[in-house]
Amino acid sequence: MPQPAAAREVEVEVLPKGSTGFGRHPVTGKDDPLVALVARLMDTLFTIPGTKIRVGLDPLIGLIPALGSPISAFISLLMIARSAQLGVPNVVLARMGLNVLLNAALDAVPIAGDALSIFYRSNARNHELLQKYAGTRRAATAGDRLFVFALMAGIIAVVVLVIVGALTVALGFWKWATGQA
Repeated sequence: MPQPAAAREVEVEVLPKGSTGFGRHPVTGKDDPLVALVARLMDTLFTIPGTKIRVGLDPLIGLIPALGSPISAFISLLMIARSAQLGVPNVVLARMGLNVLLNAALDAVPIAGDALSIFYRSNARNHELLQKYAGTRRAATAGDRLFVFALMAGIIAVVVLVIVGALTVALGFWKWATGQA
């Protein structure tokens, strides 16, 4: 007597017509729901009452003196690292890094920079780049990994320099204002 075929479990996802699913690009079909969530949390989580302006945690984190900008940049760097794992080309990763640098530079300016950060939304921009370019890179090489590591190290170095510069200016201003100069 023949053995019955082994049962297989099949997953089915029902989506509305024309939908590609949460966090998926219609062309590449690739994305990462975690990156989509982090981009939303950091850049577009809330709507300012009485306006259509969306704001996330990024400008709020940026208000933490001396720590906000590095924390925000670190979260953005994790998104870039994940994008590298998903096959985003190096030149696009560099563009993502530039978005993070610009956001960190804005965050370094007390209060006003955080307000401008609301409109720049580097994490949302990087998420869009991920959606567009995920899976378009050739297989990762050791050189690619070195490139991403160097990019992240450079971004971290620039963020630290911007913070040190901002703190130095603030300390100088404080000494001048209190007559300790």
